[in-house]
Amino acid sequence: MIERHLDLGTDDGAMNTFVVHPDEGGPFPVVFFYMDAPGKREELHDMARRIATVGYYVVLPNLYYRRTREFDLITMPNGETREQMFELMHGLSDRMVERDTTTMLAHVDADPNADASRIGTVGYCMSGPFSFAVAGTFPDRIQCAASVYGVRLFGENSPAHLAEHVRGELYFACAETDEYAPKEMIDELETHLATVGANARVEWYPGTHHGFAFPLRPVYDQAAAERHWVRLFSLFDRNLR
Repeated sequence: MIERHLDLGTDDGAMNTFVVHPDEGGPFPVVFFYMDAPGKREELHDMARRIATVGYYVVLPNLYYRRTREFDLITMPNGETREQMFELMHGLSDRMVERDTTTMLAHVDADPNADASRIGTVGYCMSGPFSFAVAGTFPDRIQCAASVYGVRLFGENSPAHLAEHVRGELYFACAETDEYAPKEMIDELETHLATVGANARVEWYPGTHHGFAFPLRPVYDQAAAERHWVRLFSLFDRNLR
């Protein structure tokens, strides 16, 4: 495997980014991996590696780069707090991440190891709506997008209005118990997706809570996490191979 830690230049600064892909057999289809609210950390690097091992070029940016290069609420090496996390999270917007994605697209366009004609995305928690938004903003570039217990998927300030522009396949993995993504919101999202004719699937994960796919969380559910990997790889294989 090839791993690199790169600074991608944006209009707002240097976006420190983890890139991983197999060491031979490329160019590889691309997966943009958008981090959850606790930050870009080794736990996510391991998840990016898992995607890369099956033949993908994975790009995992630090979306908080405008404020800090390092933030990890899970292991808290620098005394990070939930208050800081919410401040950083609320400082982001779909438009900002769309601009960051433009930089990521330019990067994969220029790297011969990446097949930039085949791009999928995945976002967890706060980045579920970012993954959804970029699929509607770059419909000619993004072939598929996944949201895993994504928040803010429908209603005010959501990217739901972009659903009608999406040309690729959408997948939404939802925890049964999720205070950040209540069932009422997900039901409204599902109705909206059907109304606009989106190629989308909403799937509930029974008995799970928000964060179930992360091994270092108390709510980690191994069976559900493995099912989410099966769904992700199937989504990417259908659309990017």
